[in-house]
Amino acid sequence: MNSRKIIVTGHVQGVGFRPFVYRLATRFRLNGSVQNQSGEVVIICHGDTDAIDGFSLALISEAPPLSDPHIKSISETDVVKTDSFSIIPSDQSATPDIHIPPDFFICDDCLQEMNDPQQRRFQYPFTNCTQCGPRYTLINHLPYDRPNTSMAGFQLCDDCRREYETPDDRRFHAQPLACEKCGPQLTFVSADKRIKGNRDSLKACIQALTRGQIVGIKGVGGYHLMCDAHNEDAIQTLRQRKQRPAKPFAVMFPANGKDNLEAVRHYAELTDREAELVNSPQRPVVLVNIKPFDSLHRPDRSCLPQSIAPGLNQLGVFLPYSPLHHLLLNAWQGPLIATSGNISGEPVITDNQQAEQKLATICDAFLQHDRPIVRPADDSVQRVVARKVMTLRSGRGIAPLELELPEKIAEPVLAVGGHLKATVALAWDKRIVVSPHISDLDTRRGLEIFEQVITDLQNLYQTQAQKIVCDAHPGYQSSRWAEQQALPVEKTWHHHAHASVVAGQYPEINHWLMFCWDGVGLGQDNTLWGGETFHGQPGHWQHLAGFKPFYLPGADKAGREPWRSAAALLWETGSQYHPAIEHGELAFQAWHKKINCPQSSAAGRLFDAAASLILNINLVSYEGQGPMQLEAVASDCEDFIALPLLDESRRIDRVDWSAMLPYLMDQSKSVEERAAIFHNSMAQTVIDQALHYSNEYAFDGIGLSGGVFQNKKLVETIIRLAQPHKLNIYLPATIPVNDGGLSYGQIIEFMGIIE
Repeated sequence: MNSRKIIVTGHVQGVGFRPFVYRLATRFRLNGSVQNQSGEVVIICHGDTDAIDGFSLALISEAPPLSDPHIKSISETDVVKTDSFSIIPSDQSATPDIHIPPDFFICDDCLQEMNDPQQRRFQYPFTNCTQCGPRYTLINHLPYDRPNTSMAGFQLCDDCRREYETPDDRRFHAQPLACEKCGPQLTFVSADKRIKGNRDSLKACIQALTRGQIVGIKGVGGYHLMCDAHNEDAIQTLRQRKQRPAKPFAVMFPANGKDNLEAVRHYAELTDREAELVNSPQRPVVLVNIKPFDSLHRPDRSCLPQSIAPGLNQLGVFLPYSPLHHLLLNAWQGPLIATSGNISGEPVITDNQQAEQKLATICDAFLQHDRPIVRPADDSVQRVVARKVMTLRSGRGIAPLELELPEKIAEPVLAVGGHLKATVALAWDKRIVVSPHISDLDTRRGLEIFEQVITDLQNLYQTQAQKIVCDAHPGYQSSRWAEQQALPVEKTWHHHAHASVVAGQYPEINHWLMFCWDGVGLGQDNTLWGGETFHGQPGHWQHLAGFKPFYLPGADKAGREPWRSAAALLWETGSQYHPAIEHGELAFQAWHKKINCPQSSAAGRLFDAAASLILNINLVSYEGQGPMQLEAVASDCEDFIALPLLDESRRIDRVDWSAMLPYLMDQSKSVEERAAIFHNSMAQTVIDQALHYSNEYAFDGIGLSGGVFQNKKLVETIIRLAQPHKLNIYLPATIPVNDGGLSYGQIIEFMGIIE
């Protein structure tokens, strides 16, 4: 007989790990205990030596699928032996090693139970167990016990209490455990009625959707605005009320067929990798190719209306991930628009009363529930590029994203990201945690949630930052906030942080050639960079090249008015370009005098200019609209225009984009061909620069970072062109490639600087 103390770390919170240990110990006929100690699980076991050895191996090999345990230590112990095995109360005084699970989708067991009329949780919209359900959005603080969650106000009924206390039950110590008798309930609210009760509320919701109404539906991490995806009038009403004239809507489909994807496949073309991603436990919104849109309003509902994603050939699709969503989609038996329940630009709304107030001008009705959401978590958005997953927005199911740092950081550091697509990151020891997507920081509520997430991360992980890292741009709200805190502040350059996003995820590569392309970011010369080439590693980036700079008339207005970028390029090359748009002549006069015309080298503005010149897109209503529509129309043509690399001696080299302009405006070529030539030319310059600089600089990998590289056609063309030259292309593996990854990159860049 032997006695051992086993300490397990990793993702062992909120995944049913302690009940798993209990059942495993019982199987191996071991006595002792399991206890949560602020993130670590401490196991004391007594029994036969061979049994303890088998038990120790099974802790890892048979661990619950949502866990990720690591054995920290195994040691002999003289703890007093017991004649049974038990789960003992959590010890909150232990040194924390905390891992916060994201929100999980409903598992197959709970889904089957919810659909079985013989089960007591038949059609209960808040069914969960130790392997599924909300986590991040309901945990107030650790340890992860029911009194520390937003379920504290729901007292377990006798049946649920029995499940909670029965070791062989899959709901043993399931903290969000509930049923129809004792758990959260639905309420349907409209102008003329308030209906309580799960089944009646759900029925009223379906009736409202059938009438073409827009319903605000409270989910796991916030609200969705939902309506019939085939109802053109409902879609246009939603666009008008939300002041969202063209930005694509995500669509939720019923999970049916052998692989849950029968309904999705009816409307979309899925690759094997995309099918796997749509069906993954994270249940993200996935951008996939849509079958031809309906522009004729066909009554047979054989395809979706073009108005869901105007000008695009891809659609954001996702499956139900909560019990409520499954019940809703099963009853509806078709696709539903499911877009974020917020005022455009703000974080998703989580509170019942706030939803009814702030969304009253958008929604005809609400499907509410009384389980509080502690903090928002919007849906994650991903796409498959070159058979690899690219994250565009990290949210519910993925974040908080916990990663290992390349090396130990000297003190806890908070990074506050940029201004758009805000996230924050907290780093300590060898760990870094990146928050879910917050929002842009232009609004008061955006700043409130930004501050809440900063406070929550530090409280949940019981780690207080000793230093703040922010962007060097003094006008960013995140940078202003950092300067107002009573902590030392370090600043990093925007594109250095972008470069470090890629480098941080591939620490085995020592020397990089890094391309950082985005809209704009402040550069070291106080101009607006965005098409830069660097060599080196975090903290030590050498600026080799950038696109030839041009003066942007109207400064920030260029982001929503692509004609300004087109005019900037043409005026720069001496063209007598007169845009057929109001204030065009005034803009030229201002440009000529260099009034409110900052200099920029941004690749994102080149894409805007191309969209304006090829597609005649002069004004847009959302970020990236022009480039997205340009990508959608590009053909498979492989022609390109070589862009010369100008040696400006003792300064950085400049990529001359001017050679493309005649081709972009050549009306003898089709729109599709010109769009392809532009993409190919931009891709070719990456390869040309890589080959050019390989003669002078040693590098092990080529990195792509920044919002421009969300473009699937651009990236896949770069990878295809790189293959004959045996050039290795890398993109962020799990961190968003856009500004949502800046907070992570700021930490990696800061570590490189202090090193």
